Amino acid sequence: MGGVRELAAPFVVPGPCGVAVRDRLKHLTPQDEKVLRAVGEHQGRLASRDLRARCADGLDHGAEAWASRKRDLTGVSSSRIAGAITKATHDQWAQARRCQAAYVRTLEAGIGTLRHRLSLPVGARGTKRAAGGYRSKGEWFHKSRRLAALEARHAAAVRDRQAGRVRVVRGGKRLLNTRHHLADAHLTEEQWRERWEAERWFVAADGESGKRFGNETIRVTPDGEVSIKLPAPLAHLANAPHGRYTLTSTVAFAHRGQEWADRIAANRSVAYRIHLDVDRGRWYLTASWQRPVVKTIPLATARARARGMIGVDTNADHFAAYQLDPHGNPVGDPRRFPYDLSGTTTHRDAQIRHALTRLINWAKQAGVTAIAIEDLDFTTEKTREKHGRRKRFRQLISGIPTGKLKARLVSMAAEHGLSIVAVDPAYTSMWGAQHWQKPLATPHRRMSRHDAAGIAIGRRALGHPVRDGVSPARTELRAWGRTAPPPHDRSDRVGHRTAQAGPGVRGRDGTRPPATDHAPGGVPPNGTRKRGPSASNTVRDAPSTHQWVQDPLIHTG
Repeated sequence: MGGVRELAAPFVVPGPCGVAVRDRLKHLTPQDEKVLRAVGEHQGRLASRDLRARCADGLDHGAEAWASRKRDLTGVSSSRIAGAITKATHDQWAQARRCQAAYVRTLEAGIGTLRHRLSLPVGARGTKRAAGGYRSKGEWFHKSRRLAALEARHAAAVRDRQAGRVRVVRGGKRLLNTRHHLADAHLTEEQWRERWEAERWFVAADGESGKRFGNETIRVTPDGEVSIKLPAPLAHLANAPHGRYTLTSTVAFAHRGQEWADRIAANRSVAYRIHLDVDRGRWYLTASWQRPVVKTIPLATARARARGMIGVDTNADHFAAYQLDPHGNPVGDPRRFPYDLSGTTTHRDAQIRHALTRLINWAKQAGVTAIAIEDLDFTTEKTREKHGRRKRFRQLISGIPTGKLKARLVSMAAEHGLSIVAVDPAYTSMWGAQHWQKPLATPHRRMSRHDAAGIAIGRRALGHPVRDGVSPARTELRAWGRTAPPPHDRSDRVGHRTAQAGPGVRGRDGTRPPATDHAPGGVPPNGTRKRGPSASNTVRDAPSTHQWVQDPLIHTG
């Protein structure tokens, strides 16, 4: 088919490599909060200083510079705290570099689109693959000015990247910009200042295998007792031996608590982080650890043991899912799992988690062991230059949480033994609606374009074509070993007749003996009649002795 791009092969998504659980630190005394704030403020200043030094080094940074920074921090904290700060600094700088590369790619995509459209005559019509010219000379002029602005931004970003210069804000750029819009955020300056300081605190420690309970700096015992190794300038606040401070609060991880207990009992590394939720006025302790890398099963193995597949189409406000059997035939009715992505970040995360929980529970009830989902990436698809005036559509695709959705789905599915198969999203909505939406719609079943896309996604994950020249009804007959009947006009417009199913497919029909159309069930194996034909009322020149024998390839039942 001309104009159809080559599709990427499906693949099984690797499982999660880390685990994080959280519990609230309840019943803290004023002295406990005072110590936590002092530790967070002191170590936060050290982290800001170290990040500034790392950004100043740029691309000239190496192992020797890292060791020098760690030695400088050790004198005002401890060796373990200095190691945690320098590692967090390195990770933040590396993430800034990745974001910088993504920003450059986005600018390049917008510049390419603008140059293409500006090169066309005003009013030139576009195609399905590329946009046409601009509608008026005025729009052409404004877009030419925007092209110059994007080229200037791109040149500045490229210079920064080549020089190893990144833009990093400890505490977050969004919260920093909120300082200039306090009225819109319904915050006072004191409330904003409290949030800003809490985000810049640093009360965290990496785990150490072989050390007592897996962490020497922030230690949590099997009974839930929490103690912190204080930095040298705050050693006078200690209430336990060896410069430690023990909190009055205890923790008990309800989720993965047994796995956490097994790790600390074996002195395996566990990282901890203590932070304050300013809106709620609550302190939390987060524990995290790495899991051994599990080799991803091959795609053929995932298909063989899947016992079917659930195809999921991701949308801005719901998941559209459809269950398919191993042959790619839809089973039952479509399912939809809505969610609301408006509101705060916490609300959006809860909505995504709730929708994924219901999806996974349904998959377990259906008996499948694999879920197919689109490998969505809107990096270059949500720019103003790509979609022009379609502001609503740009907001729609920008609102789909692709990155967070992938991470949560893979993590939650792994806990239930489900495999995630990612497929190329190209043409799934278009071909699904074209070949599956109308045939499956009934007075009691409403089929949407998104439901049909879920079928297309599932079929692609199972290795079946989305559209193979036959209708869904003919595909189902082929899966059960029956040859579909020809069209009513006996033409070849639908292609060749569907073939018999393979010998290993259950329900496959065997070789049929010759039979007449009058009594197909009572014909002996030799194909002869038990009685002669009745006399015809029509006057003929000679009685016909021709017997109508059913074609063994045609099934009329």
